[in-house]
Amino acid sequence: MSHRVAIFSSHISPVSAVMASEKEAALSATPSDAPTIFDKIISKEIPSTVVYEDDKVLAFRDITPQGPVHILLIPKVRDGLTGLSKAEERHIDILGRLLYTAKLVAKQEGLDEGFRIVINDGPQGCQSVYHIHVHLIGGRQMNWPPG
Repeated sequence: MSHRVAIFSSHISPVSAVMASEKEAALSATPSDAPTIFDKIISKEIPSTVVYEDDKVLAFRDITPQGPVHILLIPKVRDGLTGLSKAEERHIDILGRLLYTAKLVAKQEGLDEGFRIVINDGPQGCQSVYHIHVHLIGGRQMNWPPG
């Protein structure tokens, strides 16, 4: 398995003893225009547990959940939006769509008491896949500061 595939597989397969930590994965990941693991999930090359899908957004369960509910929401077309710091004015609609969809999925998942939205950006933000994605986490009391 290539180093890059090993890093990205943490989002789709069980974590093994040799799997790099999320922090290590983020520090070794590099932004690229090459297809990401999320592109393969969108094209159904790699299976996922989809909880929501429309023409713009795909939402699926994270395989290393940080709460009883942990869902990733991704745009189906990356359009250069590898991370929030790369957002341009042309991305306003999809960014709003991701957040609105997170609200819909939270309701669908019964997160009526609240939830957390996380967008990791860059190495220090612990971003390991350079295809913008929103983490929807809930089903338990969140703590502050998040760390």
